[in-house]
Amino acid sequence: MQKNSKSIVEVQSGAGEKTWRAALYLRISKEDGDKEESDSIQNQRELVRAHIQRNLPDVTVVSEKVDDGFSGATFQRPRFIEMIEDVKAGIVDCVIVKDLSRFGRNMGESGKYIEHVFPFLGVRFISVNDAYDSLSNKGRSDIVVPVLNLINDAYCRDISVKIRSQLEVKRRKGDFVGAFAVFGYMRDERNRNRLVIDESAADVVKLIFRWKLDGMSAEGIANKLNALGVPSPMAYKQAQGLNYSNPFAHSANTKWSAVAVFRILRDETYIGAVIQGKCATPNHKVKKKFRKPTADWARVDGMHNPIIDVGDFNLAQRLMECDTRTSPGAETVYPFSGMAKCGLCGENMVRKTVSAGGKRYIYFVCCRGCKGARIAEDIMTGAVSVTIQAQISNILNLERILKFIDDLPLKQDEVQKLDSQIVERRADVERYNRLVFSLYESLESGIIDKASYRQMHAHYTTLRDDAEKAINSLSREIGEIINCSGEKNRWIERFREHQDFTELSRRLVVSLVDAITVHPGQRLDILFRYRYDYERAVSFAKAVCQLHTVPGAGTLEKGVA
Repeated sequence: MQKNSKSIVEVQSGAGEKTWRAALYLRISKEDGDKEESDSIQNQRELVRAHIQRNLPDVTVVSEKVDDGFSGATFQRPRFIEMIEDVKAGIVDCVIVKDLSRFGRNMGESGKYIEHVFPFLGVRFISVNDAYDSLSNKGRSDIVVPVLNLINDAYCRDISVKIRSQLEVKRRKGDFVGAFAVFGYMRDERNRNRLVIDESAADVVKLIFRWKLDGMSAEGIANKLNALGVPSPMAYKQAQGLNYSNPFAHSANTKWSAVAVFRILRDETYIGAVIQGKCATPNHKVKKKFRKPTADWARVDGMHNPIIDVGDFNLAQRLMECDTRTSPGAETVYPFSGMAKCGLCGENMVRKTVSAGGKRYIYFVCCRGCKGARIAEDIMTGAVSVTIQAQISNILNLERILKFIDDLPLKQDEVQKLDSQIVERRADVERYNRLVFSLYESLESGIIDKASYRQMHAHYTTLRDDAEKAINSLSREIGEIINCSGEKNRWIERFREHQDFTELSRRLVVSLVDAITVHPGQRLDILFRYRYDYERAVSFAKAVCQLHTVPGAGTLEKGVA
């Protein structure tokens, strides 16, 4: 906590001598580590006062400046700046510190003040523990001060490297090292490097995602939260007693904004991921941050309980990529906004209202005006509804077949067969590794020459690599067999949850449909999501049905996906 300047009882100087008006400068920061006790503000104050009383009768202390909690690597410290202003104003003409490390740990900046600025301004500089006094050690300053500053600079650099390394190790492990938990989470009291759900804030996060999936804009969500009196993330954290500030906020009563909503919608923390190390500083001297490439971020998934389902999160990202806007007076976008494309030019279709004969007609037309790419909204709605219902029916039938297959012995037999092949290939890898190793011994013993060694080494290495590739291929094949049936088909759940729909909603359309292409003659191509999963499951089921009698297999279709 910062301590204000305060007057100190003046020390009487001898008659006829120049009296130096001194400022005591005291500093400590977390970088001092194990030395924190010996370098405490109280310790520095007592040591400097005692030195003045014993050895400096010509010095009168007029002020004390304390920077508590500021690094010596920077000179942008509030009380230090105040002291320099006093020097420029002529209030102070002597600066006293416990040692040079308290003055600063930046060699260049420390040297600039001690060797140039202070001499130019006629300021006396005293470092007690370093036995340095610019009034009596003028000849030593050219050697002693740069060396001491170099040592202090090196110490600061070493501490910075160690701290950065420790933090990076923690980040790579998935330990949370941020100053504040993201809105919706809080630090675990039993492990401060882990996040746990803050139920009250998490409910707000769930609302934001739900409203977004229902078609609301970020601005609309922010306005609704403000209307309901929901505290913004900054206000909420401050209400919890946290000393939290936001560089984007201009007052303590900051309300929700579209930017704050977007920030939450894009944050992968809500699906259980810890992503850290996005920004960094060049070194311990330069504090300006730069954004690191995405590949250099420290990301660890599954480190805490998610608030948002991965599927809903990905769907929200997809919605934010759509070029949509909310119509005036409406709270949500239309179901087909950003989804319909022109079959002639590939551009978006836009919704237009036409009045004729006292009636209103709504059409989707190409934004570029392509002739023929036009369809009435009610026709599109009906066609999309029927097609979605057919696809849901196909998928639910496929699910029943997959569940039946899951109970067949064929699946277990196939997995066991492939697993046996993996065991054989692993034995091959070990054998080829032993042969490669023995080649070196044969070369050293003179049994084979270098040319034979290189030829045989290349041959065995190729065989080993082929065996490893076979293991990877077999493992993928097992994964496909297992994942093509059973409860791991989560994509099926996406369709099942909409099986009883009665009208098209924004959430339903964006959940199940990738794109709708409008061709001349009001013909539609509907591209469903999870196409790869669907086709793979159908192919798997058909292959099994060729060997077993499976109820309902005759209805298997490639579908409209």
